[in-house]
Amino acid sequence: MAKLTVVPTPVGNLEDMTFRAIRVLKEADLILAEDTRTTGILLKHFEIQNKMQSHHKFNEHKTVEQIASRIKGGENIALVSDAGTPAISDPGFMLVRECVRQGVDVECLPGATAFVPALVASGLPNEKFCFEGFLPQKKGRQTRLKELSTENRTVIFYESPFRLVKTLTQLAEFFGADRQVSVSREISKLHEETVRGSLEEVIAHFIVNEPRGEIVIVLAGLKDKKEKETEKDV
Repeated sequence: MAKLTVVPTPVGNLEDMTFRAIRVLKEADLILAEDTRTTGILLKHFEIQNKMQSHHKFNEHKTVEQIASRIKGGENIALVSDAGTPAISDPGFMLVRECVRQGVDVECLPGATAFVPALVASGLPNEKFCFEGFLPQKKGRQTRLKELSTENRTVIFYESPFRLVKTLTQLAEFFGADRQVSVSREISKLHEETVRGSLEEVIAHFIVNEPRGEIVIVLAGLKDKKEKETEKDV
């Protein structure tokens, strides 16, 4: 039975590609790619020569019905993004939703996504967490930060290196400069780095050391009075 397969791709190191993901891409009738140039490099590395088609945030709303219909007609289609798992702060949700609406089978392979290794490596509580992805750039940004300032769970954000210091500074304003944070960049790549400390300390680090690469911010949740007293006693 034909289906849509959502295929995670490495966020950095190509060795993170799974054997199953390679097989699915080789067997697909069509590969939907966020950027065919980026995906082309990946496919060439693994000697995959299947047909590709662009599927990104600027055109997905126009093509999802047609793509779902093609799958119903018998085509096996694979969806990839530039890195990580499609639909996680990347195109993909609209297509999955349309396939579900049309009764098309959808399968998502397990695989790479940036926030999981960043969360685990942070040393911050991870039994419960809140994934925010990218904050709104303008409208609603301060409102969302104010809402999150009382969140008890660990909070995860994605950010670009160009806005990192500005975002950390805003977090310090809303969450307090002493709030613990972990910033991971270049995950699984040669220059992978995780910087941990208070917001004040991490801001100071990145003012001196210009950040590069994709960024994951892992921010400690708000501790209640009882938790703070317990930590002080320890």
